[in-house]
Amino acid sequence: MRTAQKQITFGVIVGTRGFFNPDHARNARAEITAKLTRLGYECVILPADATEHGAIETVEHATKCARLFREQADEIDGIVVILPNFGDEIGVVESISRAKLGVPVLVQACNDDVEKVDVKGRRDSFCGKISVCNNLVQYGIPFTDTASHTVDIESEEFTRDLDRFARVCRTVRGLTSARIGAIGARPAPFQTVRFSEKILQRHGITTVPVDLSVIISAAQTLDDNAAAVKEKVEQIKAYGRIPNRIVEANVVKQAKLSVVIENWMEEKMLDASCIQCWDSVQQNYGCATCLTMAMMGEKLMPSACEVDLDGTLSMYTLALASGKAPGFLDWNNNYGTELDMCVNTHCSNFPSSFMGSEIEISDLDILGESLGRENCFGAIKGRVAPGEMTLFRMSTKDLAGSIHSYLGEGEFTDDPFPMDGGIAVCRIPNLRALLRHITKHGFEHHVAMVRGRWADVIREAVETYLGYELYAHEKAGR
Repeated sequence: MRTAQKQITFGVIVGTRGFFNPDHARNARAEITAKLTRLGYECVILPADATEHGAIETVEHATKCARLFREQADEIDGIVVILPNFGDEIGVVESISRAKLGVPVLVQACNDDVEKVDVKGRRDSFCGKISVCNNLVQYGIPFTDTASHTVDIESEEFTRDLDRFARVCRTVRGLTSARIGAIGARPAPFQTVRFSEKILQRHGITTVPVDLSVIISAAQTLDDNAAAVKEKVEQIKAYGRIPNRIVEANVVKQAKLSVVIENWMEEKMLDASCIQCWDSVQQNYGCATCLTMAMMGEKLMPSACEVDLDGTLSMYTLALASGKAPGFLDWNNNYGTELDMCVNTHCSNFPSSFMGSEIEISDLDILGESLGRENCFGAIKGRVAPGEMTLFRMSTKDLAGSIHSYLGEGEFTDDPFPMDGGIAVCRIPNLRALLRHITKHGFEHHVAMVRGRWADVIREAVETYLGYELYAHEKAGR
């Protein structure tokens, strides 16, 4: 199962300390396991009878916990530390250190009841959390905090903490084990989208290339009447409105390309892709790649144009964090004299749910004029519907041997703009500062965007766990 669709599994550590009422630990264990199950998360935790009180307190307990976590390392996406009382910081940190999973860690501490702070009722989790985090820092173990320093397990606030943490875990796992297909060569005019496979590999990201001729040849030899082709034709016709002028043969041609690319993605166990879409496939096969890319994106398998593999990873980051289909856009036009507005476009390969409105599937406009519209079917056209959005871009910084990125939030608006293709009118606070950063630091003209506000999740994943350089635009001043 691909990471973007994987159910999240947490390793759970419930801490305790002998001085404190052990009922707090027993109750917290029952509460957290029940809550995780209720919210749809899987849970890996030592059996209740494996330790006294069903919690972790000693190095012996930590050894047992670490052994269990290592046995299920492939399944565990993150570790949740629960402190129902002060807890034993050595037991907690040794459990994590000995497990050696390298996954995100969330540290929670329970609230004291101000009416129950006698010897039997007090928790002191407020203080214990500081001691646990102190040891995590000493051991070099990065961790995520809850929104409040202490929070009740059963609260809605902690539900939100868990949701955010699950998204962080999915993003970190996805980006540190990603396999990205590169279909075809980078088009010669697009030096802007050069990237370093070696830098990406050092960060756990594998590039899997294939020559475009291999894909085209397979599509050309595929039988028009094959069951997979007929099924894909029906999916295409249900995906958007196709003008009557489009002949059936062009729809079939697009379907065959989609089947071949998706089969190759499955065979190579790939998470996302980038494609040589300008303009070999139009001249040598006779259709655009946009629709194929959009339909894969709808399944959280995003695909970027012009073999912009760093752009694909930017889209994939948004898909992992949000669980929604991202779009791939050009920073394209000013919007009159509105300094915080711009127009972002593409030909386009926008997934229908990213558009949020009715789409037309027809021909590429610019290439259609020069190559013939009969060779350019497959473009997604329409207006991106209004709503909140998050933008992200990552790129290999080759001379420094690192990855740098930028992140921000804004909104799609319903302001008019009479241009063909996929059109997104955007409002981004202090846009000038963002554009200055993009140009000064040599970023590409492409950016990934997704519906909703997810910058907090991505920032936590990138800054705490992934170690990319990050410009967080939401913190920028004028």
